[in-house]
This record gives sequence, structure tokens and C-alpha cells, in this order.
Amino acid sequence: MPNPAITIPLDPQTAKAYDALSPDQKSKIHALLVLRLRGLTSEQTPQLERILNEVGQRAKARGLTQQILESLL
Repeated sequence: MPNPAITIPLDPQTAKAYDALSPDQKSKIHALLVLRLRGLTSEQTPQLERILNEVGQRAKARGLTQQILESLL
């Protein structure tokens, strides 16, 4: 049975750069993405969410508002 595949939307510049890679480079990118996705979806996720929530709370306490955040992004 073949491995399942997913589709990830990319901006045109990134897609073009990926298409230009050699098969060996694409294989390495694939391996890195698999490891990264596993890490993000493993039991470490609650810890990551906790850290992000703490960072958000600290930013609010220091005066960061939604309006300021949007202007930065």
C-alpha cells in the first residue's frame, strides 16, 4: 500500500523553487517535513500551545493590542 499524500498550498515563488530541486533534494525536504509534522502533532503539541498562550499573555500584559499586532503583520 502506498504512503498517503497531502497537499500543502504554497506561494508561487516557493513552489517554483521546490520544482527546481533535484530528486535527492526533494527527498531530503520530504524527510524534514515528515519529522516536523510528527513533532507538531505529537504529544508535544499541548506544551507548544501552552508556550504560545504564555507568550500571548505576556504580550498583552506589555501593551500589545490586536490593532498593533495587525499593523505589525
